[in-house]
Amino acid sequence: MIALDEQNGLVSVAVLGEFTLADFKEFEETVAFKAKFQGAVNLLFDLREMADFTLDVAWEEIKFSRQHPRDFNRIAVLTDSQWVAWSAWLSQIFVDAELQVFHEEQEAHDWLAAAPA
Repeated sequence: MIALDEQNGLVSVAVLGEFTLADFKEFEETVAFKAKFQGAVNLLFDLREMADFTLDVAWEEIKFSRQHPRDFNRIAVLTDSQWVAWSAWLSQIFVDAELQVFHEEQEAHDWLAAAPA
């Protein structure tokens, strides 16, 4: 399950429990809409409560990233998992965005707020 929030060019996504393909599709639609009408967005991906993700989500994330490489300015990933942090860095290959992994939410928000306009 995911919780989405959109404010001032920032899309915040919190994953709670299992991250499913339906969840990822909801995320895709939100980002694609905002990017089309407002330009590149900042993204805060909170994965601290993610229990698992399905294999089709991983594949969809690769496809989406390759199709939308310039839709993001900065991507902040909140996680306590080294495995999730590593996979976040790996996904940066497909996007032209700055990506940072954080353990503290306030640090992530501060970094995103400091993004050039």
